[in-house]
Amino acid sequence: MSLDPVVTNPDHYSVVFENERVRVLEYRDAPGERTTVHEHPDSVMYTLSSFRRRLVSGDAERDVSLEAGTTGWLPAQQHLGENIGDTPTHVLFVELKEPRSAAGGQQQDPAAGLGPQTG
Repeated sequence: MSLDPVVTNPDHYSVVFENERVRVLEYRDAPGERTTVHEHPDSVMYTLSSFRRRLVSGDAERDVSLEAGTTGWLPAQQHLGENIGDTPTHVLFVELKEPRSAAGGQQQDPAAGLGPQTG
């Protein structure tokens, strides 16, 4: 079964650019909407809107609040997300296609590098 977010959550994710080195995804949702489990390779995220989300990876759960214009590094991960705020989410992800380096380490918190926790 594919955990590609464009396959698992096509109502939320779309490919806006792709070449041999990167894939750029656009993500949109409305308050109360939730994704199913999916995975991302190492990525850079750029927020186009301010929003609140709950990110769940296995038994780990974290609420984050991000402002429009936030840019952050996201290590490869598998998670699901839920819009727990009152504004739509609009984000661009630049997914790297190059394999993770040996120094990449293990999977990390799905909100690592995403800014302050809420709640």
